[in-house]
Amino acid sequence: MRPDAELLAELVDANRILASQGVVDAFGHVSVRHNESAEHFLLARNMAPGSVTADDILTFGLDGEPIDADGRAVYLERFIHSEIYRLRPDVVSVVHSHSMSVVPFSVSQSAKLRAVCHMGGFLGVEVPNYEIRDACGPATDLLIRDGRSGEALARTLGGGAVALMRGHGSTVVGPTLRLAVFRAVYTEVNARVQLQAMQLGTVNYLTAEECAAATAGVGSQVGRAWSYWKAQVSA
Repeated sequence: MRPDAELLAELVDANRILASQGVVDAFGHVSVRHNESAEHFLLARNMAPGSVTADDILTFGLDGEPIDADGRAVYLERFIHSEIYRLRPDVVSVVHSHSMSVVPFSVSQSAKLRAVCHMGGFLGVEVPNYEIRDACGPATDLLIRDGRSGEALARTLGGGAVALMRGHGSTVVGPTLRLAVFRAVYTEVNARVQLQAMQLGTVNYLTAEECAAATAGVGSQVGRAWSYWKAQVSA
C-alpha cells in the first residue's frame, strides 16, 4: 500500500507552507488520508514541519499507530488526527498548530473566535473550544496523548472546520489537503484581525448567512492561494 507520489509531494508542500505562513514553527503537524485506504493517513515523523521531506512521511492506522516507522519517533499528538479521521469520514486533512494569534481566544472567558472577514467565513459565528479538563481531569499537560483525549477533541469539533484547544492551540480540518491548509492560514489571519478590531471597540461580525456565502465563494479560490504559497516555499 504505497501512497501516491503526488500526494506525498503535496503533503511536503503543506508542511512548508504552514511554516512559511507562520501557522506552525518547530511544533505542529499536518496530515492527509491515504489515497488507497480511508482507514489510514499520512503524517510526518516527529520533526519540525518546515524540514519535512517525502522520506519523512509515515503511514498510520486509525488507532494512531504507525505501520512503517522503522524505529523513527512519531508525534505524540497523532491521536488528534486518528480520532478525527475515525469520527469524520468527510475529513481528508487535519492541521494542528499553536498559532499565536489563535491561542488567546482559547483562554479568554469572554471573547469568542468568530468570522470577522470574508476570508474567515468558514469559522462561523463561534468556534467551539475543547476543554481537556472535562475529558482528562485537572492535571494534564494539555496535550492529546491518547485516543480518549483525541476522541473528546473530535467530538468538540463536531461537524465544523475548526476547534480551539484551551491553552494549547487549534485543530483545523478540510475535505482536501489544500483546503485544510487554507483554513489553517486564515484562522490565524482572522484571529489577528479580530484582536485588532476588538481594540478599536465593538466589532461587527459576519452573520451565519454571510459566513455560508463567503465560505462558498472564497473556497473556490483555494488553488490560487496554494499556487502563490507553493511558489514562495519553492523559491
